Formats: sequence, structure tokens, C-alpha cells
Amino acid sequence: MPPIRILLVDDHPLLRLGVRRSLENETGFSISGECADLASARAWLNEGGKADVAILDRSLPDGDGLDIAPLLKAAGMKVIILTVEDGDDEIRAAVDAGVDGYLLKSADSDQISQAIGMVLQDAGAFPPQIVQKLTHASAEDPLAKLSAREMEIAEYVAQGLSNKVIGGRLNLSDNTVRNHLANIMQKLGYHNRVQVATLILQHMKKTKRF
Repeated sequence: MPPIRILLVDDHPLLRLGVRRSLENETGFSISGECADLASARAWLNEGGKADVAILDRSLPDGDGLDIAPLLKAAGMKVIILTVEDGDDEIRAAVDAGVDGYLLKSADSDQISQAIGMVLQDAGAFPPQIVQKLTHASAEDPLAKLSAREMEIAEYVAQGLSNKVIGGRLNLSDNTVRNHLANIMQKLGYHNRVQVATLILQHMKKTKRF
């Protein structure tokens, strides 16, 4: 099985070195590229750079790392933000940009490798403290728009399960789960699964189900 290819985008050489060494010490990972700013990341892409997952800082010398997230996604990569920014607005902006995971730089190597595995299974990699910051109150209940099956799938998404695992539990194909999830996001006006998970967790808190 080929190794999981990683692109590191961060302007701190010591952080890149630390992440690279921790991943290279584990089997199944290889570093495909390292970039210190947006310009070099764009050049890497234009030169045909390929990776499965990009680990991306928000604060780069020439702009916000989120600016390049759509290009990385278009190139077929999952995007994990690794940053010191833990404000509600910063986290929500990243989620709205469609990133697949959000980690703080206090995360250890196990958390980073686990997050990589999760996003490659189409499960969002958002630690509980990040999801908590996304939780917000709403005057109406948008979940009323969902069918019973869609609600069931949304609750599994909130548990951090991948489409494959959800399909196995409900005896559905991956494509069927993916289609249900697309319908859920369309009904709610959302762009990614972590927004769905946040809404479900808020609902569960209100109804004292956790």
C-alpha cells in the first residue's frame, strides 16, 4: 500500500521539522512537499505537486492560509488546519471554507496522525473543544427539515463516523450515505459535515441526550 502523502505549509521551520519527523517515524506517511508561504504553495501546485493531505497554518507571511484551501481541495487534497488561532470567528471561517480538520499547535503527534486518518475516511477531524466553540443557539429548529433517515445519518456524523462506517451500521452503500449527507447539507444550507455535527451536538445538549 502506498504511503499517505503529506504537504506541510507553515512558515516556522522548527514546526515543519517536528511534524515531518513525527510523521516519518510512523509507517505509512511520506512528506511530499514543504512550503513556507502561499506563493511557494501555489508554485508547488503549479509544478505538479501531489499530496493526499495538506497540513496548513492560518498565519503565513503573505496572507491567510485559508486563501489557498480551495486550490488544495481542487487538487484532491484533504485540508487540516494546524494553528494557534482558537477564536470562534477563526474556527468558523475555516469550517465555512470547507476544511476537513482543525487542530491547535498544542496537538501532539498522535493527534495529528489520527486526524490524517479521519479525514481520509471522510470524517471531520475536529477536537471536542473546537466543536464546542462552533455550537451556537438558534431561534428555530432547522432539524425539522430532515427526514427520519437523514436525522439518523446526521447523528452518526456527529459521532465522527465515516461514510463507510455509517453505511455498515445502516446497511447502506457509501454512495447512498454520501447522497443523504448532500441532501442534509442542502436542506440546512451547510457546506461540510462538521457544521452538521455541530448542530446535532447542540440539539443533543438542549434535549439533555449527552
